Amino acid sequence: MRYVSPVSVAIYAEGLTKSYGAVRALDGIDLEVPGGTVLGLLGPNGAGKTTTIRVFTTLLRPDSGHASVAGFDVVKHPDEVRRRIGLAGQFAAVDECLTGRENLYMTGRLYRLSPKAARARSVELLDQFGLTGVADHTARSYSGGMRRRLDLAGALLVSPPVLFMDEPTAGLDPPNRIMLWKTIRRLVNDGTTVLLTTQYLEEADFLADAVCVINHGKVIARGSPDDLKAQTGGDRVEVVVHHSTQGAAAAGILQSLGTGKVSSNLPARQLAVPVTGGAKALAEILRRLDAAGVEIDDIALTRPTLDDVFLSMTGHTARTPAGAGPDEICPAASGLAVPGVPGAAEEADS
Repeated sequence: MRYVSPVSVAIYAEGLTKSYGAVRALDGIDLEVPGGTVLGLLGPNGAGKTTTIRVFTTLLRPDSGHASVAGFDVVKHPDEVRRRIGLAGQFAAVDECLTGRENLYMTGRLYRLSPKAARARSVELLDQFGLTGVADHTARSYSGGMRRRLDLAGALLVSPPVLFMDEPTAGLDPPNRIMLWKTIRRLVNDGTTVLLTTQYLEEADFLADAVCVINHGKVIARGSPDDLKAQTGGDRVEVVVHHSTQGAAAAGILQSLGTGKVSSNLPARQLAVPVTGGAKALAEILRRLDAAGVEIDDIALTRPTLDDVFLSMTGHTARTPAGAGPDEICPAASGLAVPGVPGAAEEADS
């Protein structure tokens, strides 16, 4: 089949494979990310997420398959790809001998901004990321979280049309994480396309228009966060009865109104059942429990989380190591893929 890169798709892959010796890191990955959207790439440690980003950002050549970014083949036209992307890797890539301001100014000049524009943009980002007070301190004096914020500021310096972010909020505290989420959403509203990997499931839920779950180098599920949650089992009503002796009566009512088997932890007085109809099912269960004289301490309608999706599809949660996988064997090079500088990406990989 002839390889065609769709014009409307900003990030595209067909049949990507990559092996490190006997380890198959990517095993036929197919991806399509429409322009101006966010794809959340999820998977256990070692699933192949970082390797995928390394291929898209020209840091690795795939063994087979095709990949394009902004319409340019990553193998045939790597310089054109680098001119159109930003990359924030897993580890902060900053020059510790330079100040925060100097780091951003240098990055701006590498992106071929004028000296005036590089200085102005540096000031703007230092303020946005809460680094103005330490702008003229050397980066070696920064905390881990401050270095991370400086690295992310560098990745956003020219608002690239395509942005790759490998666990971008790792090491950030909640306020800075939320600030970065808002920044990403503003970029996407302005037309930027983002592919991000994350182990914070709430991050993918908040940011991603679509989610792709990979495991052992294969895509095992894709869709919107809500679509994937629906595949995991839909809504559940969870009840905590006041007396454990009323557990059997409560279980009978839940079973009669639910769509599946009742699960229970009677020592903790907890019961749950899958339902359809959401709030209506909750109201009817509450009415039946009251009519039967079953006292309850709590009742709630819950939806599956992306953590539940992870667990059901991969057998472990996002933050649970799946053993030494390809991404651990060949960790990501960090920092920006500098546009128009032939060999920059290859040097970062060495």
